[in-house]
Amino acid sequence: MLTAIVLLPLLGFLLNGVLATRLGGQRVGKPFVIAVGCGLPLLSFALVVKVLLQQQAVNFAPLVEVAYRWALIGDTPFEIAFYFDRLTAVMALVVTGVGSVIHIYSVGYMAHDKSFGRFFAYLNLFLFFMLLLVLGRSLLVLFVGWEGVGLASYLLIGFWFDDLANSRAGKKAFVVNRIGDAGFLLGMFLLFQGLGTLDMDRINAVYAFSGNAAPPVAASLVGLMLFIGATGKSAQIPLHVWLPDAMAGPTPVSALIHAATMVTAGVYLVARMSGVYMQAPEASAVIAVVGVATAFFAATIALVQTDIKKVLAYSTVSQLGFMFLALGVGAYGVAIFHVVTHAFFKACLFLGAGSVIHALGGEQDVRKMGGLARHIPLTFITFAVATVAIAGLPPLAGFFSKDEILWFVFSSTRGGHWLLWAVASLTALMTAFYMFRLLWLTFLGPSRMSHEVEHHVHESPLSMTGVLVLLASLSAVGGFIAVPHFLEPLLPLPPVNEQLHHFELPLLVGSVVLALAGLAGAAFLYGGPPGRVDALRERFAGVHRWLSGKYFIDELYERLIDRPLVWLSDVIFLRLGDRKLLDGTLDGLAALGQRGAGLLGRVQTGQLQWYAALVVAGIVAALLWSWRHV
Repeated sequence: MLTAIVLLPLLGFLLNGVLATRLGGQRVGKPFVIAVGCGLPLLSFALVVKVLLQQQAVNFAPLVEVAYRWALIGDTPFEIAFYFDRLTAVMALVVTGVGSVIHIYSVGYMAHDKSFGRFFAYLNLFLFFMLLLVLGRSLLVLFVGWEGVGLASYLLIGFWFDDLANSRAGKKAFVVNRIGDAGFLLGMFLLFQGLGTLDMDRINAVYAFSGNAAPPVAASLVGLMLFIGATGKSAQIPLHVWLPDAMAGPTPVSALIHAATMVTAGVYLVARMSGVYMQAPEASAVIAVVGVATAFFAATIALVQTDIKKVLAYSTVSQLGFMFLALGVGAYGVAIFHVVTHAFFKACLFLGAGSVIHALGGEQDVRKMGGLARHIPLTFITFAVATVAIAGLPPLAGFFSKDEILWFVFSSTRGGHWLLWAVASLTALMTAFYMFRLLWLTFLGPSRMSHEVEHHVHESPLSMTGVLVLLASLSAVGGFIAVPHFLEPLLPLPPVNEQLHHFELPLLVGSVVLALAGLAGAAFLYGGPPGRVDALRERFAGVHRWLSGKYFIDELYERLIDRPLVWLSDVIFLRLGDRKLLDGTLDGLAALGQRGAGLLGRVQTGQLQWYAALVVAGIVAALLWSWRHV
């Protein structure tokens, strides 16, 4: 059954890819594309629920299903095997559940696209690789899914490849992820060399039961190598630069990448390898620092973004930082809890942004919006619910997972520290501010749309708004799903400093106050006269320039990496190596042969007296040589 869960989306890719893409979906018709593209992911979701209920009866004992033997090297078999436990159950439900509703939303959003069938084929391919990643038992199978989602993201981000910016964004995502994957491969090679297996459950068992004895491979070294891969896939600094540009694709793609699939893969990897990281305090400390730095860094950029999808993109980078911060202090189950709640409200936000863009005919600049609550009230209500959820106001989903993260960051004996908590709390304040800013500029206040655009604003079809209502509902109640408690037998919560227990309630109240302060700040600045924001921007013009320029990280990479590589490729490899060394050598040999042939050609004159003279000269030369050697 686990094999069927994985293969059903692949079947959808093959059917729509073969039957529906050649003529833009008209070869078999859109009903077929929709039935296959949406029906098979929903069937995968149903099978996940069925397996979950079956495993509940046996207290979630791990279920292993071997599809086939991939290879046998010596006595070591490499199997395509699938693994189902508590962590798999949570991730598979998110991937298939949220992924399926994004497919349904796409029916309305992409209804008039000429490549309707190709789009659904790519979506199904994305889901297949993500399920392969989540259900794979070994790091090798996980890595196939890992690379597969990179391929699928390249295809979907650059889906509208006629636009050069979309193609460049897809290539950027693909290349940056390959950089991180080099670290992943090194970590995998080290594990196999030292342990002789790539099965993650066996690797965790080796490290968990090593006791005081040193494991065959240093846990911190392996942990850091795997984390390098995670920084690429989950967009942590310094490999975060691809994710904001990934907004070039259709909005459902953005939702799928940010909420349900690709960017959570790094978080899942670290949580799945928790047995290694529990023995790697140095690597865990690095993860915590990188996570909190990424969360703060991305939140500051989101404060000034004017593209509705770019705000949400940097928000995703920031929220992923929160997840890695939780992983770094040993709160693995809490990090997965935030993965779940984030899937709900971030999918709702991205799809809500898609509904706005759909209503405005493609406009994404929030400076050209305003007053949309009157025109698309259902989109506004669902977007507002998701905004409150991500801001961390009770009793919505984001409050529970964010508060759990802040508590363990403050109190965990596995790397928790008040300084990490302080930076994370400041980031939470900025999160509330920039999200309520986005809500205000998009839906509230006076309209800044042209009369023609405002006249044509309309609510999205039911296939889109129905999904928004479902996701908003999950954003509201998702925090009551006790994910950390469910995962605790597999991912135990870290021990906390007993002397800090009396801070738990004040910290909880403080987090709510921070969220309300962000709301109040956004209302004060953007609910007041326009000159208030302009005056603040002028007063801090230098800071605003750095934030709007995204700290010029892309420009720095271009100057330090891109340009030197271009120069090296052009001057050294092309001009010197290719043209002068290779082409020059071959051309020189050809020229030498040509000149030699020309000289020899002069001997062949066709004159008999010349030939006779040459023969006589040869005989004389031979006689002289013989006389000198007698």
